[in-house]
Amino acid sequence: MSAATLEAPPGAPPRGRPRSRRPRTTLTTGSSIGLGIAVTWFSLLVLIPLAAIVVTAGERGWAGYWDTVTSPQTLAAVRLTVGQALLVTGVNVVMGTVIAWVLVRDRFWGRAVLDVVIDIPFALPTIVAGLVLLGLYGPSSPLGLDWAYSERAVALALAFVTLPFVVRTVQPVLGELEPDAEEAAASLGANRRTILRRVVLPALVPAIAAGAVLSFARAIAEYGSLVLLSGNRPFQTEVVSVRVLTHVENGSTASAAAVASLMLGVALVVIVGLDLVQRRVSRRG
Repeated sequence: MSAATLEAPPGAPPRGRPRSRRPRTTLTTGSSIGLGIAVTWFSLLVLIPLAAIVVTAGERGWAGYWDTVTSPQTLAAVRLTVGQALLVTGVNVVMGTVIAWVLVRDRFWGRAVLDVVIDIPFALPTIVAGLVLLGLYGPSSPLGLDWAYSERAVALALAFVTLPFVVRTVQPVLGELEPDAEEAAASLGANRRTILRRVVLPALVPAIAAGAVLSFARAIAEYGSLVLLSGNRPFQTEVVSVRVLTHVENGSTASAAAVASLMLGVALVVIVGLDLVQRRVSRRG
């Protein structure tokens, strides 16, 4: 029997005919206007300023850009900022998920108050947060913990301002998660650890990753809460935002833009990496 007489498998398109393509969706007039307004607004707020930063960073040429971003003081600030931001993001992923679980799955006295208090870092001016943290963990600490002007102070400030992100991204997803799958897994003999790892966490991974991205991005850009608490000591507690401000105050806008563009690249790498991780984990789940 020749290959030409072989029958096509069920469900396959007839031979010699092109596969059908999905019809193109056309935007209505209202949708086109809405899309144009959205793109214009996004460009004015995000794309054009970012392009301006990149252009300004290149005013001194590649040699000047390289000298700025590889200077020992800048590299020390980048290492401190990125390292502490990653550390705090990891802590927020664990503790934020635990707090969200407690708020959604448990019922206890004061739950509503705790749910409101979680949002205080969003509403409190960061300079006020720095003042409060300095009073609690500074030289006159009533707790006996003098962490001011150290790397621990940087981590403490970043943890305070980024606490709500993972909680608020995981909480609504966990609230909408139906317990039927957990009950079915339990009826089949799965223990609580297996249910958490194979049923609950895959559903929460996208929300956790989104909260982690927001937490990291907020941490590497923090300034207000660190002004009083960290001491801004070069090579020790100086973060990137303070380094950028120093360049601006010295009249070197190109150097400030160069450091800012470097952190923009770091943020993009972390955001894309977390997005790939959550997509892979969600696909396996």
